[in-house]
Amino acid sequence: MAAKYIPYLLILLLTARSAAAQRTAVDTAKQVGTTLLIKHGDLLRMDAIDSVHTLTSLSKIKGGRQSYVSQDKTDFFADSMVVNHYDNSLEAFGNVHINDADSVHTYAQYVKYLGKEKKAFLKRKVRLTDGKGELTTEELEYDVTVKIGTYLKGGKLVNKKSVLTSTEGYYYGETKDVIFKKKVVLIDPEYKVITDTLQYNTNTEIANFTSPTTIYSDSGRRTIKTRLGYFDMKNKRGILNKRSVAEDSTATFTADDMAVDDSTKMDEFRGNVVYRGKDTAKGYDLIANNVKTNRKKDIFLATQKPILIIKQGKDSVFVTADTFYSARLSDLKKFRQLPDVRDSAGRDTLSPPVDYSIKADSSNNKYFEAYYNVKIYMDSVQSVCDSLFYSLQDSVFRLFKNPVLWSRNSQVTGDTIYLYIKNKNPERLYVFENAMAIGRVDSTQYFNQAKSNTINARFFDGKISSLHLKGSAENVYYSQDEKNRFRSVDKAKSSAINILFDSNNKVRRISYIQGYDDIQYPMRQINHEELKLRGFKWLEDRRPKSKFDILGN
Repeated sequence: MAAKYIPYLLILLLTARSAAAQRTAVDTAKQVGTTLLIKHGDLLRMDAIDSVHTLTSLSKIKGGRQSYVSQDKTDFFADSMVVNHYDNSLEAFGNVHINDADSVHTYAQYVKYLGKEKKAFLKRKVRLTDGKGELTTEELEYDVTVKIGTYLKGGKLVNKKSVLTSTEGYYYGETKDVIFKKKVVLIDPEYKVITDTLQYNTNTEIANFTSPTTIYSDSGRRTIKTRLGYFDMKNKRGILNKRSVAEDSTATFTADDMAVDDSTKMDEFRGNVVYRGKDTAKGYDLIANNVKTNRKKDIFLATQKPILIIKQGKDSVFVTADTFYSARLSDLKKFRQLPDVRDSAGRDTLSPPVDYSIKADSSNNKYFEAYYNVKIYMDSVQSVCDSLFYSLQDSVFRLFKNPVLWSRNSQVTGDTIYLYIKNKNPERLYVFENAMAIGRVDSTQYFNQAKSNTINARFFDGKISSLHLKGSAENVYYSQDEKNRFRSVDKAKSSAINILFDSNNKVRRISYIQGYDDIQYPMRQINHEELKLRGFKWLEDRRPKSKFDILGN
């Protein structure tokens, strides 16, 4: 029976010799650092290389415990180990496990550990975990002192449902950060990120970008390109800087800074924001310094010098205002009744409201509201007003509160103006209450004038071709001969007046309906200032002269 205990007595003797050898090694080799302590080995063997070099080999027997060595708060486990007492290092083989203060655990099939520097070099099936994420690679250098792990030949981090791969990686155990470099790919159930440098925190699940980065979301339907910023994968929101670009199947947003939130689908774009629709023939573009959007409801609010460009072929409409708001027309009709100004066949009408259905996914299911200091410019028509409403469905600008509209040498004012657009050109003008049309006669200071309760104007080839005045209509007209010499000036009143213009914007015919009161004055026998109708104001100084005048405001 005594022979049974011989291996255990041998182990005790070897352990005693090992402890003595470790003390000798520490005394002999200065500045080695904290000594590696042998805690367990089923089998131990000591080999004295020379008077100062001693190696201790540890291994486990079948069914036994792993070999165990420690240094400070770091524990080493393996199937077998070799401890060099002179330089305070070890080599571990088979199912190696390093427990660093119960905060970081690393696993491998082979480890070389330098006790003086407290650095471990792990190879083959390497895994590192901090309880949040797991890093795998074939080769890893781990610094116990600062808890930094480094791989240079490819690695993968799995954190919950996120998977990150790269050629190089640097793990920081104290902060739970991992810096990935070269061919970085992050795949999440809702995102795919491709970049060259990325910092990821396994605790917060926040990814920081410091190089050109592409983010795919919404099942690949949305793409964001950025060079700097961060994205919170857990809460699905981020801040992106340095002129980032967000693109989907319908449009592209570009801005100096972006705040995106995929949980609420609400984003904010700041600094030189440019929205460009994918459809170059119709739709709209937008420029502003601040734009807030709700992707779920297809809403945007644009402020800080916004410019709306409604695409109408070559003659696009440029609109500026203090604020723009836009949403789906179908949503607006759920709680507000809107008068339809075109019937189902496309003909204009001002009859009582009729709710024509509109598809929620239609490209025309969009309306715009503009508030304060509104200016409109297109080649054939310009306008200013306090506020406007416009929908892509009927292509009608509704201008409110002191609107003024100019076409060639004509000016139109009223309480409210409807401007109809058809086939990319102005089609019709309807003016409600206190309607007045004024036209300068050539380059003189004389003005043809037309005033009534309402004015209905028609356009042809971008020019006003006719005016229909209804309700307390008044007219002042300067007649000229074939050589454009003035003959007289007529002032007339009627319940309704029709005025036709030729292609040169000259009055071709005036028709009075249901009787009229007409006075004709010789040019030199009348005070022309007294001929100006009540409310006359020539507002040419407020007129946008070009699209650059619009863009410059």
